[in-house]
Amino acid sequence: MALELSGEHVFPVERRKLWVYLNDPEVLALCIPGCTGMVQTGEDAYEANLKLQVASVGGTFKGSIALSDKVEPETCRITVQGSGTIGHGTGNARFELQTVSDTETKLLYQGSGEVGGLVAGVGQRVLGSVSKFLTKKFLAALDKHIRQAAA
Repeated sequence: MALELSGEHVFPVERRKLWVYLNDPEVLALCIPGCTGMVQTGEDAYEANLKLQVASVGGTFKGSIALSDKVEPETCRITVQGSGTIGHGTGNARFELQTVSDTETKLLYQGSGEVGGLVAGVGQRVLGSVSKFLTKKFLAALDKHIRQAAA
């Protein structure tokens, strides 16, 4: 089942600092919804463990995350793949950082993915809503982390 996702979020931090946060596995592990662990396996490559609930279906996932096509501090591509107790998935997204002001940066993202297995049985409309919810949850957690680091 195919999924598409795009959007934007303005963070209260200058662009170069936001780039550092988005490339820090410790920060990502804190902000990715359901992440129970994340380790670096190579340059710009990570392995992550997640525990997620999708509608009435919940389970654990193990997957890989790779960053590529990096143009610091402007743009990057992220590729993910994983499988778990309730299904499997792959996806990729491109994000771009745009300076809004000396203290604000806009993150724009656009991506697509494929999911299969039991999790795909909840339907495309539900999965689309869940993927948007998880993305917003990640962005809110990162925003909160940035605000707390600045305090």
